[in-house]
Amino acid sequence: MEFEKIKEVLDKEPDDAVSELLDDIKEHYGEVPYILDFMKDMPELFVPKVMYDNSIMREFKRMDPETVELISIGVSSALRCEHCMKMHIRVAKRLGLSKEEIFDAIMIGGTLSNASVLAEGTRALDSELGEDDKDKQETGCQKGDVCDLTGNNDDNSKDRYS
Repeated sequence: MEFEKIKEVLDKEPDDAVSELLDDIKEHYGEVPYILDFMKDMPELFVPKVMYDNSIMREFKRMDPETVELISIGVSSALRCEHCMKMHIRVAKRLGLSKEEIFDAIMIGGTLSNASVLAEGTRALDSELGEDDKDKQETGCQKGDVCDLTGNNDDNSKDRYS
């Protein structure tokens, strides 16, 4: 949000600021997201949240609204936030994005979510069980080597697999 607009909103009475921001949200998205509707009676939380969100979601000049919605869908998918995902899908549909474009964003979010789970899980496993060190001590192989797991890892056995 531009500084002048922020100052203008902050100079209003709390109820007037909330009302104006709600109208603006409804005009932009075609609806008011549940969490913002829930917070509307708490102007001390609602106003700064909406100004912050708008500064990120709507004021970027480097991304078009369609790209912002596709990112929002992908992130919502990765976070498994059904409510966010459904709202952003509705907004994307109103912006003219195709079902295939929306699905691509969901697939990207799902792929990154899966990678995150695997990265965290395998790092925790290695950290807690120290399998890399244990394997090297038992077999003489380092992670990523092609090894003879019978323990006969002399120079000749490694050459067979190269």
